[in-house]
Amino acid sequence: MNSKVMSLLGLARKAGKVYSGESQVEAMLKRKKGFLLIIAEDSPGAKDKYENWAKDLNIPVLSGGSKEELGLAIGLSPRAVVLIADRGFADAIYKAWDHRA
Repeated sequence: MNSKVMSLLGLARKAGKVYSGESQVEAMLKRKKGFLLIIAEDSPGAKDKYENWAKDLNIPVLSGGSKEELGLAIGLSPRAVVLIADRGFADAIYKAWDHRA
């Protein structure tokens, strides 16, 4: 995960546009809310559980970084999943993501 993505995730959290952890993300997906789902690459259980669900809701999914990196980016303990609830932040993070990996 590159530094621009980490920075954008931190800004999105400060703006109150980030939901993280399985219970928060699940609650938002049940309400069909969210614009981008990020799953830590060291969390295969979360990938199995959330990837198809998000795709059914037409929410783009990115996989990368560790749980530790995701948590650090948003200033919290390690997180397996992060949901971005703002289109502007979601678009910026998606564009900044290194899609070659």
